Amino acid sequence: QVQLVESGGGLVQVGGSLRLSCAASGRTFSRYAMAWFRQAPGKEREFVARISGSVVNTDYADSAKGRFTISRDNAKNTVYLQLSSLKPEDTAVYYCAARTQYYSSITYTYDYWGQGTQVTVSS
Repeated sequence: QVQLVESGGGLVQVGGSLRLSCAASGRTFSRYAMAWFRQAPGKEREFVARISGSVVNTDYADSAKGRFTISRDNAKNTVYLQLSSLKPEDTAVYYCAARTQYYSSITYTYDYWGQGTQVTVSS
């Protein structure tokens, strides 16, 4: 079992930046593949970025490439999502998720979810 708690969301202007954090409980954090998803009002939850466990591979949705960066600090049991050059369409609740197998981009393959953190980009 792992519990995830996101933080770092907020209101930011177009072109601004935010860093989201996701703190995980447990002593085997490096065994978990992690990902960030987001959900805008009236839309389905969508993949944003993913990162593997101890061997650090990353992948991004096309909408995130070149603007967002996912990283992790296994010593701190934390995964990060750096958001840059934000656009109004990035407005959503951002969720982190964990699974013990291959780092996936598919929502329903993740076993553990945080409560989400709101990101609002104003124009």
